[in-house]
Amino acid sequence: MKSRISKLAWIYGITTVVFFIIDLIWIVGVAKNFYATTIGHMLRDSVYWPAALVFYCLYIGGIVVFVLIPALNNGFGIRRAALMGGLLGLFAYGTFELTALALLADWPLIVAAVDMLWGTLLTAGTASGALWVARTFLETDPQSD
Repeated sequence: MKSRISKLAWIYGITTVVFFIIDLIWIVGVAKNFYATTIGHMLRDSVYWPAALVFYCLYIGGIVVFVLIPALNNGFGIRRAALMGGLLGLFAYGTFELTALALLADWPLIVAAVDMLWGTLLTAGTASGALWVARTFLETDPQSD
């Protein structure tokens, strides 16, 4: 049991590192200016970190539970992990973006489209990258003791 929890913790940690490496590229390279010009009037002066941290913890957990554990337990390849991760990203980011389009008067279509594309690419890259790292450096059956 301890070994299983340890492996899951390592997989979660690996996924977190891969996620933030990829997301940092987006945040520094594109997002700041993109959001300032498209929805700047709606943005806070600074990030509300409690909400951001809860999102990151839950979302990374979702990648682990819905993509990485099935991939590791069933021997799925990197491409399948990327596909499943991409779909998870599309569904998750799409849920927010399409709800925002439906309910918020000033939510731009371009923001919805770009965010949904980003969520798809980010989650595909995270899932495939984390799977590669886990398979390369860990004994990857998270259910074994």
